[in-house]
Amino acid sequence: MPRRTVFQLYRPKTILNKSKRADHWFWSRYSAYPYLGCQHGCEFCYCRERKYAPYDDVGDFAYRIKIKENAPELLRHALSRAAVDVLFTGDYQPVERKFQLSRKMLEVCCDLGFPVLVLTRSPLVLRDLDLLQAINQKARVVVAFSLISTPDSPEYQRIRQMERLAPAPEKRFQAMQTLATAGIQTGACMMPILPALCDHPTNLQSVIQWTAEHGGQFVLAGGLTLADQQRTYFFEFLARQMPDLLSRYEALYPMQSYAPVGGNWRKIALQIREFCQRLGVQDRMPRPIIPGDKHALNKRVVEQLARQTYDMELDGQALSTIWSYRKAAWAIEDLEQDLGFFYRTLGIHGLERLPNVGPRMARHIEPLIVNLLPEA
Repeated sequence: MPRRTVFQLYRPKTILNKSKRADHWFWSRYSAYPYLGCQHGCEFCYCRERKYAPYDDVGDFAYRIKIKENAPELLRHALSRAAVDVLFTGDYQPVERKFQLSRKMLEVCCDLGFPVLVLTRSPLVLRDLDLLQAINQKARVVVAFSLISTPDSPEYQRIRQMERLAPAPEKRFQAMQTLATAGIQTGACMMPILPALCDHPTNLQSVIQWTAEHGGQFVLAGGLTLADQQRTYFFEFLARQMPDLLSRYEALYPMQSYAPVGGNWRKIALQIREFCQRLGVQDRMPRPIIPGDKHALNKRVVEQLARQTYDMELDGQALSTIWSYRKAAWAIEDLEQDLGFFYRTLGIHGLERLPNVGPRMARHIEPLIVNLLPEA
């Protein structure tokens, strides 16, 4: 007999998660979500990890949904005291149709002028197109769809079995096209790329091609992570439903392993980059910048340094070099002054004095500033 879903209303004390600075993948500094657990119940979802889903029984994740009934009020209070930056929010699982907390949280963002990033597996996000457009006029909005296969993919049926109640990819791509037509920046997050299921070049190219054909501007890709109770849960699922894959995943994810051991991520990422270039989309998400942001130049330079860092990772360059670029990007992100004014006032010697920059990195950053100054 199918298990019945239970909804539990509660009133948490806080909702906003803050980072010191924006991450270099989604460009979000804050995150806030109205629900715990997810009715879609994708078998591979990292949100079953204990730090995200504090259930005694990991099987409750898809069937006991905790509803933060005071989420909009908490968010308004928290954002009213926060510096304006990108908020990662939106949870469009079926329960949202009834409680509409994601919509109410978007209303808060619209009122306070906060840019928003939504990552979803559901076309239900289109219900809030009016709000997304309003936020996009004040700040910026990005809507990314979780998409790891298409009907053209060799392992489509097995991947769909793992996605359980998530709406079909075709509907997600149709929603992507609607958003793109409405002027909303949108694209695909090919996460997670499941070994032996999603990593075949045919599947990679198909997802990117469908994204390009439906107005998507970017494809972000990432591998599967398995930790603590989610690892146990996923292996039990494979043993029951796809036993031919179990030994491969056990080898890739040995005990206490979070990321795959001995995987071929660089090869996959380079294939994705090649397909993206061929089909006219980016393999990085463009950074959303609020119109009139006094730190726009700073953020554009950070965006370029982050892209160069990713390039070096794909090239297999030394970790010390990669980290030097990453730390320089953080230094500019943390700079309180406008980088253009800072550079005009102090010149390259001012850049040299920034933490983790120095003369060599300053010479690299200077042309980035000069090239971007007319746009700032």
